[in-house]
Order: sequence, then C-alpha cells, then structure tokens
Amino acid sequence: MADKSFRIIFMGTPDFAVPALHKLLDGPDRIVAVVTQPDRPKGRGKKLSAPPVKVAAEQAGIPVLQPTKIRTEEFINILKSYSPDLIVVAAFGRILPASILELPRLGCINIHGSLLPRHRGAAPIQWAVIKGDEQAGVTIMQMDVGMDTGDILLPAAIPVSEDETAGSLFGKLADLGGITLIQALDLLRQDKLIPVKQDHSLATAAPPLTKEDGCIDWDRPAAELHRLIRGLDPWPAAYSFIDGQRFRFFSPEIIHKKCQQPAGTLILADSQGLLIATAHNSLRIKEIQPEGKKRMTVEAYLCGHPLVPGLQLTRG
Repeated sequence: MADKSFRIIFMGTPDFAVPALHKLLDGPDRIVAVVTQPDRPKGRGKKLSAPPVKVAAEQAGIPVLQPTKIRTEEFINILKSYSPDLIVVAAFGRILPASILELPRLGCINIHGSLLPRHRGAAPIQWAVIKGDEQAGVTIMQMDVGMDTGDILLPAAIPVSEDETAGSLFGKLADLGGITLIQALDLLRQDKLIPVKQDHSLATAAPPLTKEDGCIDWDRPAAELHRLIRGLDPWPAAYSFIDGQRFRFFSPEIIHKKCQQPAGTLILADSQGLLIATAHNSLRIKEIQPEGKKRMTVEAYLCGHPLVPGLQLTRG
C-alpha cells in the first residue's frame, strides 16, 4: 500500500492554497481536476482576474472547473466523472454540501489555518494574531457538514513572533499547510492516519472580518491595539481619523510609559512615527496609509504634511 497513489480533485482559490497544490503536483498522486471560484473583477479598472489557484493549475496543465453553483446535479455529475479517491480542500471559499463530501471513497479533507478546535471559521489566521496566540498552525481535518467541526487528522504548529502580521503568518501557514498535507497523505497511504474527535467545548470562532472591524478604539490598552493592527495587516487594515481624514495604521510598537494625555491624543509626530496615547501605555505607529494614497513610513508623510502634537484621533 505504501506506493499507492490517489486520484485527487483539489478545491481552492487564493494564494493560501497554492503551496498545497504545488506540493501535490510534485508528489505521487494524480490531480485529475482543480475546482476554484469564478474569475472576479479586480483593481480600479475592474478587469476580470483569475484566482491564484487557477493560474497555478493551468500552468501545470490540470483541468480547471469554475462553477457558479456547486450544489447542482450537473456539477455533482461532473465531479463524479473524474472518479476521485479524495477531494482536498484549501480555502475554497464555499461550504460543501453532503453530496460532495460523500462523493469520494475517502471523503474530503481540508487544510484549515488554525490549530482546531481553536479559531473555527473564515478568518483563523487574522484572529490568531488579534487574540495574541503564542502558537498558530494548520490542521488537516476530515470534513463534515459542520463549520470546521470534523475529525482532526494531522495538526502542525509554529510560534507567532511579537511583530507577526496576518500577512506574514499567511505565508508561513500556507507553506506549512502544503508540507503537512503531504505528510497526512503518506500516512493515509500506510493506513496510519488516525482521526481524532475535536473537543467542541474548546472551540472558538473566527468570523469573517469587515472594514468596520478596523476602526480603532483608543480607549483600549496599547497591547490590544498592537495585536489588532497586526492582525488586520494587510486587510482590512486598522484605521483612525485625524482632522477628518482617515489613516490606515501599520507597524505598531508599544511604548511602556505612562502618559497624562487622554486616550487617542497625538503625543508626538517625528521621524520615528506617531506616538499616540491609549488606555494603558502608548502606541507608536511607524507606517501609515492616508486615504487615497499608498502605504508609507510616517517619516515620509511628515516631510510634506506636519502633524501637531495634541491632535485628537477619532473613530469618525
């Protein structure tokens, strides 16, 4: 059984899924088809843009399916025609119905971007940073009809650094997901992949994030805001208003000293950044993005746009 290969349908859409697809293409299994989301308008020109997984699949010569609906009998029959042993899912973007989950003889397995049962949902990586987790990771899981409630097949963890952003963690976990997937498939080939039930009492939610989630409440401690800003970098980005103009904030640093000014007061604006009072300690912001402009260092912005200490940052 050790040399047995599987017929696999791969379902994924964004950059997070690409390393796993590449790992599968380099392995012993046969990728018979790739399913991804339809092309979407992107950028100011709103030109149709192909999902990263589609680009990678077409470069490898793999058939690509982009259904607008996945619950139709027609689409189910197309999947059946490929006779998959297994469906591998990585950030596909839609909840799979039972008719797909039960289609392959080995079912469907998912690469989830957290250490389940923690952070079930659509934004596990961002929430790991926002919540201050010391470890993040991926879980290869057997899919069921629930939201990330299936059996754990193989977890893998990495430490979260003090300056980690959601963006930097995405890249690390995408690579880890591909590596761990191959390990899981090798164990499956040897009948050594043992499912473990999740402890549902330990589950936490990782719901989708919106732009409104980035609105900074300066009446929170600097440590919380430090995690929030990093967890929303690069999207949707944490923001605040200065003199009615919205600024997105990046690259925060906690300054451990008492400040007499009310929370949200600009204490200092210099080449090191914007120093802002919070409910506990202050926060230095080293990169900003003024509305309608590109992301830049505070030092670069201040060259033509001086900011006077004492300004009050607001939520709108």
